[in-house]
Amino acid sequence: MNVTFRQLRLFLALAETGSVSAAARRVHVTQPTASMQLRDVTRAVGVPLYDVVSRRVQLTATGVELARTARAITAEWGAFEQRVDALHGLTRGRLSVALVSTAKYFVPRLLGAFCAAHPDVELSLEVLNRDGVVARLRENRDDLYVMSTPPRDIRLDKASFLPNPLVVIAAASHPLAARRRLGLPDLAGSRFILRERGSGTRMAVDAHFRRHRFKPELRLELGSNEAIREAVAGNLGIAVLSRHALPARPQEQGVAILPVRGFPIASAWYVVHPSVRHLSPIARVFRQHLLRAADPGGA
Repeated sequence: MNVTFRQLRLFLALAETGSVSAAARRVHVTQPTASMQLRDVTRAVGVPLYDVVSRRVQLTATGVELARTARAITAEWGAFEQRVDALHGLTRGRLSVALVSTAKYFVPRLLGAFCAAHPDVELSLEVLNRDGVVARLRENRDDLYVMSTPPRDIRLDKASFLPNPLVVIAAASHPLAARRRLGLPDLAGSRFILRERGSGTRMAVDAHFRRHRFKPELRLELGSNEAIREAVAGNLGIAVLSRHALPARPQEQGVAILPVRGFPIASAWYVVHPSVRHLSPIARVFRQHLLRAADPGGA
């Protein structure tokens, strides 16, 4: 089977963009050249690699396997380039990090010093819901992943680096906001607005409520922290959110943190990667930076 590294990169671009023209633009070739090269790859493999349905590329099972292989080869080559650069005292390369949406409130603040120290590093951040991050994790598409609830069915290297307290919030004008002490029974008459099922926040909240045999009355499920915060400020119900998703002064956005017994729910943020992935030098440096930046007093 004769397939070049350039062709593998082109096929990987096709898998990630879903379009021949977009893949051609990514690898800086013309569309006719890309089409010809992709036909050559298909002939070399000997079985169909993709179909075009409604102008979108859909990979076959063999195409998915080839994309996974191309991704692994590309990642290894990138790591090799970084190791060679390190021998010359250079620190450059590409770093890809996928993070769940709530992490967008603090991860960018931890990047400033890293980017200042490594200005030649090309950094790519993918901000998705948990399902989207886990899908990329399963495909080994990025160097590192930031989430609060890593999946248990994948062999991972993970390290917790920051607390993720989950708090109950209500509108600042809500009667419960004036109470100094509350228990879960006090929330029984309130309607809840919660994150979508499958999110790390929702998984932690559901587990906490099950442990305390509390069944919330659900009004809405929303996939956005901002939408939940606005709905709570509008007195549509109460919610449980990460403290990171709230400003330093929640009352400035019309919400209040309720003093509910058993809250905040203790949770943590993790930086993870598949155990089978060998981190590039840049990824190792960034991982250490993340751990130290989040805990300046740590090692």
